Amino acid sequence: MYVPWRYIGSKVVLGEGTFIGANVSIYGSSKIGTRVYIDDDVTIGYLMKGKIVKIIEKLEGAKSREKGEEFYQMLDELSSGSMIGDNCIIRRGTVIYEDTSIGDGCETGHNVLIRENVYIGKRCKIGSYTILDGYITIGDDTVIQSAVYIPPKVSIGSRVFIAPRVVFTNDRYPSSKRIIETIIEDDVVIGANSTIIAGIKIGKGAVIAAGSVVTKSVEPYTVVVGIPARPVMTREEYDKKRIEYEKSTGVFPWR
Repeated sequence: MYVPWRYIGSKVVLGEGTFIGANVSIYGSSKIGTRVYIDDDVTIGYLMKGKIVKIIEKLEGAKSREKGEEFYQMLDELSSGSMIGDNCIIRRGTVIYEDTSIGDGCETGHNVLIRENVYIGKRCKIGSYTILDGYITIGDDTVIQSAVYIPPKVSIGSRVFIAPRVVFTNDRYPSSKRIIETIIEDDVVIGANSTIIAGIKIGKGAVIAAGSVVTKSVEPYTVVVGIPARPVMTREEYDKKRIEYEKSTGVFPWR
């Protein structure tokens, strides 16, 4: 009978009904809620760079076999751990760094990277190959589809929809030593392959058309299109067009 390899740290708290797959590592004081599904090849509570450097320095000169055994123990001892709420699905290949909190009912796609100091609200979906690169806040019921990149100092509200391959930035003059905050308010829609330039605010209920480059802040309930993005209609007009579109084509039975 096959017994899967796992490393579950001594301080980890696991809720009732939680499933843990093969090749899973959970470090530090991580707390996993009830009825959580953790797929194969998932890491939770991974360390920030500074702590890994300390481990490498301590293990310098050790034999490779001893280094492997001690490395996992040190990871566990140094990790602050992360929080995963109830009824979450963490799919294969996901890596979640320490000091991150994921709310109840969230799910990740495959091969998602969530760095340190990320706060994700309840019932969010994070698509496959998406990177949340640390120091990010995300509200409840937000959907981030596949291959999205979000850098530090981006704040995203609730009920936001971000389509595939959207890129956010946090530096006006790369690669400067200054990063600035970008704010996405509640109920915003951002179309596929859009680029959001650092330091702007996208107001509540705004819509960014696919392929747009947003260089300036967007007023609430405004639809913008193009490179650079410019206003073309109101959210009310957009919603009327969307409803008519759905009536004429039918609604896909979403999974």
